[in-house]
Amino acid sequence: MDLPQQGYRATKPRARAPPPTADSVLFDDTSSAAPAMNSQGYYTPGYNMAGPQNDMQGGAGPNNMFADPMANAAMMYGSSLANTGKDMVNKEISKFMSVNKLKYFFAVDTRYVLKKLMILMFPYTHQDWEVRYHRDTPLPPRQDVNAPDLYIPTMAFITYILLAGMALGIQKRFSPEVLGLCASTALVWVIIEVLVMLLSLYLLTVHSDLSTFDLIAYSGYKYVGMIFTVLCGLLFGSDGYYVALAWSSCALMFFLVRSLKMKIIPSTDSMGTGSSAKPQFRLYITVVIAVFQPIIIYWLTSHLVR
Repeated sequence: MDLPQQGYRATKPRARAPPPTADSVLFDDTSSAAPAMNSQGYYTPGYNMAGPQNDMQGGAGPNNMFADPMANAAMMYGSSLANTGKDMVNKEISKFMSVNKLKYFFAVDTRYVLKKLMILMFPYTHQDWEVRYHRDTPLPPRQDVNAPDLYIPTMAFITYILLAGMALGIQKRFSPEVLGLCASTALVWVIIEVLVMLLSLYLLTVHSDLSTFDLIAYSGYKYVGMIFTVLCGLLFGSDGYYVALAWSSCALMFFLVRSLKMKIIPSTDSMGTGSSAKPQFRLYITVVIAVFQPIIIYWLTSHLVR
């Protein structure tokens, strides 16, 4: 009789064994039955790279807690490095070229372009050559027709290259090499001219508010006269070419003298010393720059008209 009782007493605790919470928690965690554990088990595959064994051992929660801050810290560190590198690149570029200044020279509209072209071709009727300022900042070209721009020189340079290709094609002398040589020669002349003007201003110690972009703009205005000269040469022959060359050269010289005269400012000290020498330097620079323009125009257009 003792054996059946012992067997009954042994089987009875087995029937009461499932209700304890510890066993049920282990079972529910692996089957994702309990809502609280299901939320942990649901996020575990996204962050825990160790696999399901860490779920069984309860290591998913601590891994998630340490994985998220590390990932965020790495992302923040990487973004800070990227921003630092971007700032360094912008600083290096700004030493040679300012994007804001470059945008200023392209702030034009149709009205400005038409007025500027009329001034370039007929500068004798223009009276007011002074550049306007607002709080020590020059007004953009669309608000001041006397302000230099880079839009007209850029478009005129491209138009000159296309017109040169057409002129060479009409004369049956067109080839990609010749057109490339024409474009590179025109570009090199502008670079040389700008460098010579910068060197002259530096050696003569003439203080002015002329920037490199200003010099490029004034040097690039010659392409408008070059286009006019080549067109007249193609339409009216050599006679029309020389008449247009004389007109465009005189107009460009007058325009440059009046414009640069307002830009190049002589420096005088409080005692007035050097007030006589600096205006002479200013006059010499403006005259030399103006006289040099017809030579460049003839050099770059004479071979296109025959």
